[in-house]
Amino acid sequence: MRSPALGCRHVVQCQLLPRATARQARSEAAAVRMAVAPPSFTFVFFPPATEQGQVIFGKNSARPRDEVQEVVYFPSVDHSPGSKTECTYIVIDQVKRTNAVVLSRPAWLWGAEMGANEHGVCIANGAVYTRVPAGRTEALLGMDYVRLGLERGSTAKEALDTITSLLEKHGQGGNYYEDGSACHSFQSSFLIVDRTEAWVLETIEKYWVAKRITEGVVKLCNKLSITTHIDAEHPNLRKYAQDQGWWNDVQEFDFSKVFSLPNEEVALSPCSNQIGNITPQAAIELLRDRESGVLVDSDFFLTTASMVSVLPESNSSSCVYFFTATPDPSRSIFKPFIFVEDVKLVSKAQSPSYGNEDPVKTEPRFQSQVDRRHELYKAHEWALQVIDSEEDHGQKLKETMLDLEKQGLEAMEDILASKEPVDPAEVADLFYDCVDTEIKFYK
Repeated sequence: MRSPALGCRHVVQCQLLPRATARQARSEAAAVRMAVAPPSFTFVFFPPATEQGQVIFGKNSARPRDEVQEVVYFPSVDHSPGSKTECTYIVIDQVKRTNAVVLSRPAWLWGAEMGANEHGVCIANGAVYTRVPAGRTEALLGMDYVRLGLERGSTAKEALDTITSLLEKHGQGGNYYEDGSACHSFQSSFLIVDRTEAWVLETIEKYWVAKRITEGVVKLCNKLSITTHIDAEHPNLRKYAQDQGWWNDVQEFDFSKVFSLPNEEVALSPCSNQIGNITPQAAIELLRDRESGVLVDSDFFLTTASMVSVLPESNSSSCVYFFTATPDPSRSIFKPFIFVEDVKLVSKAQSPSYGNEDPVKTEPRFQSQVDRRHELYKAHEWALQVIDSEEDHGQKLKETMLDLEKQGLEAMEDILASKEPVDPAEVADLFYDCVDTEIKFYK
């Protein structure tokens, strides 16, 4: 049974949708979605909460139920002077060189909900509730900033600086959903992580604050979390708050208190409920926690894709990134990816391309929808039907899925523990082979 809760109760009690009949829910869906941010859940664990000095990062991406998310890889590229890059809605200047990146993204977007780059930087985006209405003018989306930060930053701090400088120049705005019935727009927050530190970045239009984390645990939902501990901020942020009449310099500056909606609770960051000796498997199980609301499954939203990153302490060791590329992590397989030269592209986890005929690109946008399901998504749909409709066969199928995942996790243990880089020839096809095996298994 789907839960009506749209929150992460271990982190913050998020808004609940009113009960409604199926017919009412369908007719009111557009209006409700306009007011409700997708309740994604993001975390990072630093030593000593992890084993072997690893940093473990993860995210559940909550999106509209029928939205398809794909996993795509882009190699590093040298760009000629004057080059441009076409983001979801606008075109901006390109940089001299972009990093290799792997992204989990809604298939209609240029940007991404979450991803990583070849230098071990991971970024996740979340929509947040604030007292400042989000801009509806098309600009850069929070998801665009995820990709831009990964393509242009070789450390978490460089990615942070990239995002904030672009935010100052281009702002944020535009429709968060592939839906032409209304404009659904939100302010953005980010968790930016590398092997040594993390930055929580929270934004209000072009204004922002950031907090540096080097130990313990951070768990974020879709509410502002930064209070008085601020390590970096937009130079005019406090003047903006004063001009709005929300703060005066006699008071201590509490970002969340100033910019949250009235009576809004603050997300805990870092969380007080730290977990010791967390492993990659434990991180995956955390994302499968349906009871707490970490795994979202409501009438409107679903966890449509999930990611876990394991970043070893040593710079010579390889990082491993696990992606589902399919919805509902409790019934999906987390598959490993490692950056090496000549990574094999995984077309079976990529959605069809519609080029300039895509309803996202034609004006006015979103007047129709196309089938974005990739081959893995379709095969997984079949598996879910079996799990839901055939008790014995379905249970056996689910157990076999988890066994495939376990094999992948065990194979990565030696790679993560090694102080030496992996042989590129051994892992260039890693994610491709995992996806291919999963599809063949479903058939």
